[in-house]
Amino acid sequence: MAKQSEQLFHRAQEIIPGGVNSPVRAFRAVGGTPPFIEQAQGSRMFDADNLQYIDCVCSWGAMILGHGHRFVVEAVKKAATRGFSFGTPTVGEVELAEMIVAAMPSIEMLRLVNSGTEAAMSALRLARAVTGRKKILKFDGGYHGHVDSLLVKAGSGAATFNVPDSAGVPAEVTQLTISVDYNHLDAVNQAMDKHGKDVAAIIVEPVAGNMGCVPPVEGFLQGLRQICNEHGALLIFDEVMTGFRVSYNGAQSLYGVKPDLTLLGKVIGGGMPIGAYGGARILMENVAPVGPVYQAGTLSGNPLAVAAGKSTLSVLKNSSIYSDLEEHSAEFEEGVRRSAQKHGVPVTFNRVGSMWTIFFTEGPVTDFATANRSNREKFARFFHVMLSEGVYLPPSQMESAFFSAAHAKKDILQLIQRADRGIKRVAWDFEK
Repeated sequence: MAKQSEQLFHRAQEIIPGGVNSPVRAFRAVGGTPPFIEQAQGSRMFDADNLQYIDCVCSWGAMILGHGHRFVVEAVKKAATRGFSFGTPTVGEVELAEMIVAAMPSIEMLRLVNSGTEAAMSALRLARAVTGRKKILKFDGGYHGHVDSLLVKAGSGAATFNVPDSAGVPAEVTQLTISVDYNHLDAVNQAMDKHGKDVAAIIVEPVAGNMGCVPPVEGFLQGLRQICNEHGALLIFDEVMTGFRVSYNGAQSLYGVKPDLTLLGKVIGGGMPIGAYGGARILMENVAPVGPVYQAGTLSGNPLAVAAGKSTLSVLKNSSIYSDLEEHSAEFEEGVRRSAQKHGVPVTFNRVGSMWTIFFTEGPVTDFATANRSNREKFARFFHVMLSEGVYLPPSQMESAFFSAAHAKKDILQLIQRADRGIKRVAWDFEK
């Protein structure tokens, strides 16, 4: 008889496109059948076949405290007894906004929304409104949600206007988007010299997370700030992934760069659906009902998501979690590097705090093109060895992995041992 996950996947494919509600979950990049998770606690997830996994995805970074943290669970339970949604202002949303404003250097006002995609869409509308310009500059491999104007093919070399990366997106929409190489200021300067008077904003993940984890090279983010100042464009940091993840005050504090607008999500909801965009008061007062830029949402500021977010941020602010995450992540990185060297497997390990990716390439990996040189077959083999060893990694070479505060010393030691066996197997399989 087929496993429960296999049966569920077959059943799901009859009624859900690809059997999943977000494409990467379908395992198309690595092959095989995804496990259907039934519950999770701490650093572990448990599937429909009662198999246990050390979770290195953490709901794509959102679960920084781990699964089922008692304070977060209690906060959500308490909020649920008061009501799931009101469609009215609540005290909780004000308190969460105050916590975010106090933590993020660039944010004086913010608007809560329901997802990172919604935050990106809303921030672009605001940027176009306040600058009176239409075009947006982004980076190859940079993902900012499934907004039509940002779904463009990854380019290479000099700046190019891009064709749609998805059916159903009119070419005319993406003609307003310019895409250049991440970490290459020369490419940005060339694009802005040519199109700067029409560019409303440059949007960037300060630490790229959707080509795998790719940190900014020295001076890159600072250079973007200067270029935006020179051309009168806004600088938008997409910190949906990095906000409250790489540090409590975000990547903007870590790298000392102040964007005009910031996008947030994931951690600020403690695992519940949420998003936010914010910036200086003079910009945010253009948002309705104060200003002319319309944006609305029935579930924006949802009481359950807000409660989970408040509890999560409270724990993060008053703890040693970030230093512990750094220590554990660095230990794992060193273990992987030792194994790769021992077994003669070319590996590049990119990491910022508890956000990381193992690339099967000699590296360095600094942009979308170099990330694409990673050997996908080796990654897929490594992924499935790790899965069989009870480790759940992102099912794609081009996604970031994460640790949580619930990943204890014993988890890291087990992961190092299992990664060693995975790398050894890759060495064996690809030498034959």
